[in-house]
Amino acid sequence: MSVALRADREGGHAILVATGPFDLAHAREVTQAVGDAEASLNGCRSVDVELAQIDRIDGAGAVLLARLLDRLEADGRQASVKGDNPEAARLIALYRERRTVLPAPQIRTKNPLTRIGAVVAHLPGKANDAFDFIGRCAVAIPKAAVTPSSVDWRSLPRLMQEIGADALPVTSAANLVVGIIIGLLGISELGRFGAISYVPELVVVAHFRELGPLVTAIVVAGRSGAGLASKMATMKVSEEIDALRSMGFDPVMWLVLPRCLALAVTVPLLTWVGDLLALVGGLVATVVMTDMTPHAYMEGTLKAITASNLLTGLIKAPFLALAIGLIACGQGLLTRGGAAAVGARTTTAVVLSIFSTIVISALFTLFFALMGA
Repeated sequence: MSVALRADREGGHAILVATGPFDLAHAREVTQAVGDAEASLNGCRSVDVELAQIDRIDGAGAVLLARLLDRLEADGRQASVKGDNPEAARLIALYRERRTVLPAPQIRTKNPLTRIGAVVAHLPGKANDAFDFIGRCAVAIPKAAVTPSSVDWRSLPRLMQEIGADALPVTSAANLVVGIIIGLLGISELGRFGAISYVPELVVVAHFRELGPLVTAIVVAGRSGAGLASKMATMKVSEEIDALRSMGFDPVMWLVLPRCLALAVTVPLLTWVGDLLALVGGLVATVVMTDMTPHAYMEGTLKAITASNLLTGLIKAPFLALAIGLIACGQGLLTRGGAAAVGARTTTAVVLSIFSTIVISALFTLFFALMGA
C-alpha cells in the first residue's frame, strides 16, 4: 500500500486520514505527503489525524506526524489524533513537543543575616546526625568484640601502612620545621634576658605538650583524612556500601571501626617520632644561632623531659585520631550524587577534622591546666 495523507474537509474542520507504511523506509514519501496535506489545510481551525489505516509506523514516521501537529498548534489551530491505533498514538505523543516559555529564574541574593540564620537553623539536625553516628560507632565496639568476623580485621595492617608509615615523612618534616621555629623564637625572645639556657625546655614543653600532637593531627587530617573521606564517598556513590548492607555487613563495623582503630594506633606513634625530630630541630637552631654546645642542649632537654610533659601530648593523640576518623568516615557515608559530591564531602571532612583537632586540643589543655598538670 502506498503512503497517503488524505485531507477530508468539513467547513473549518479537517480530518487527515493516514494510510500506508509510515516508517524509515518510506520517509521520503511520508515527508511529501505531510507537506501536501499541510498545504491543503488553509482556513481550517481544527485538524484531526486518523491513524486507524496506518499499516506500520516507527520513530521516523511518528516524528514527521508529531512535527505536523506541533506546527498546526503553533499556528493557533486545534490538532489531535484519533483512531484505533494505540502504538502510533503512543509514538506520536512521545515525540510531541510542548514548548512553553518559562520565565527567567530570579536569583535572590541572601543577605548575611539570612545566611547566618540558615546555618544556625541546620545546626540541630547536623548535631543530631553527628551524635547518631558517634552512638552507632560506640555500639559497634562491643558488637565487634562479640562477633569479630563482622569487622574487616584483615585490612588493618594495610590501613596502618597507609595512614601511619606512608605519612611518616610528611609528619616528620612538619615537626622538624616546627622544632626549628620554636628554637629560633626562643633564642629571639629569651636571648634578650640572657636566658638562652631555657630554650631546650621551651622546645620540650611547647612541642611535647601542645604543638607535637596538634601539628601531627593536622597533617594526618589533611593527608589521611582526605583519603579516607574520598574512598568512603566513592564507595557510597558507586553503591558498594549498599552492596555490603545487602550481604548482611554493617558498614560502620566493617569499614569505620578498622579505620578509626588504625588512626588511634598510628597517630600517637607519629606524634612520638615527631617529638624526637622537633628536639633535633631545636638543637640545630640553638647550636647554629648561639654559643650553646650540643652537650649543654641535650642536658637541658633531658631535664625538661618529664612524664607529665611527655604523656600530656601522647594522651591527646588517640582522641585527635578518633575525631579525624569519625569525621572522615561520617562525611564519606553521607555522600549523595556523583564526583562533585565526593569532592565536596572530602573538602568538608578535611575542614571539620582540622577544626575539631584544634578544639579538642584546646579542651585538653584547659583540662590539664585546671588539674595542675
